[in-house]
Amino acid sequence: MSDREIVKEYSNDELTVIWKPKLCIHSAICVKTLPEVYNPDEKPWIKAENASATDLKAQISKCPSGALSYRMKNENGESTATESMESLKIQVMPNGPLLVQGSLSITLSNGDVDKKSSTTAFCRCGASGNKPYCDGTHSKINFKD
Repeated sequence: MSDREIVKEYSNDELTVIWKPKLCIHSAICVKTLPEVYNPDEKPWIKAENASATDLKAQISKCPSGALSYRMKNENGESTATESMESLKIQVMPNGPLLVQGSLSITLSNGDVDKKSSTTAFCRCGASGNKPYCDGTHSKINFKD
């Protein structure tokens, strides 16, 4: 199996939704918040054209894993980088991961450096197959804290 990261992009007239499936912990917040956009039973499963940029940005900011991000388009239709966050916010999810929101540089145990610019979910249960990141295993093992 390849270690290459899969990245999918879905655009409307104003922005591009970026989905990194390897980061997704399947919290389903996206599906619950904008079911007209996110439908895992359809292909493509993300239909960015079904919501405004404002609604998409608000929903993407709630993604607990950072699997969803976005790029805005300028007046010429070219993509521009999203704004970086100025401060870190950390939240301990009940019976779940540690969420860190903001720009991060993470040095992994093998020396590789991961750059994160949105919300990053760190494993607290110890059972993730994608350490140090959460992969949703806490719900399968009934992790409680």
